[in-house]
Amino acid sequence: MKKFIAFISIAALLTIGLSNFVYAQDAAANDTTTVVKNDSTAKDTTAVAATTPAATTQPKSFHQVLKEEFIQGGPGFMGVILLTLIFGLAIVIERILYLSLASINSKKLLKSVEEAFNNNDVEGAKEICRNTRGPVAAIFAEGLNRYDNGLEDVEKSIIAYGSVVTGRLESGVSWVSLFIALAPMLGFMGTVIGMIQAFNDIAAAGDISPAVVAGGIKVALLTTVFGLIVAVILQVFYNYIISKIDSLVSDMEDTSIAFMDLVAKQLKK
Repeated sequence: MKKFIAFISIAALLTIGLSNFVYAQDAAANDTTTVVKNDSTAKDTTAVAATTPAATTQPKSFHQVLKEEFIQGGPGFMGVILLTLIFGLAIVIERILYLSLASINSKKLLKSVEEAFNNNDVEGAKEICRNTRGPVAAIFAEGLNRYDNGLEDVEKSIIAYGSVVTGRLESGVSWVSLFIALAPMLGFMGTVIGMIQAFNDIAAAGDISPAVVAGGIKVALLTTVFGLIVAVILQVFYNYIISKIDSLVSDMEDTSIAFMDLVAKQLKK
């Protein structure tokens, strides 16, 4: 999983570099278009003007609109917000895969252990737990390793190892909550800086032009919009992960109680 997160991090850096490249290419394309318009004749200008309405009537794809808005918001803050999304999604994907692999049919496992106990095959029960993936089987195996020491040691080992397993399930989740809080804050910071730049443009122009004010405010608010979108996306996955962890912990507690009853009955024989 660490290699997976490292791969996502490299992909994020490449994404930021690509966004800067696209920004530069669009700027160069705009400069080239300006030069062509200045050097064209009046006849060519009329032809371009005649074909412009047909071109503008074509709807833009979602990817094109998203790229244009990203560039208008500025690759600086937009790139940082994109990084929070990429890092957050990397942790989310890793946690979802880990929790999905940790989910097993605990009732089936408990029944298999009970059948082994009914045959007085404690070693067979240990082997079943070792060959089964998931935290529930690991807790059972840890308890069975203390089987010869008595019921009290089995209970202590289950409680202690259960805390360790719960910590593993919750590993990395705090980083997702950090990115959820960080994304809108970065957006608000970009908005404040954009508003300052807009007022600087007004001061330099010496006049409050609607075009200058509207354009500056739009660019300033784009960072907030993208920050909120990132926070919403990560929040949905965060709540899913928390609910998944709660479900696994509840299942571990229930099956551990049933497992202790089986061990107590087996020791009384």
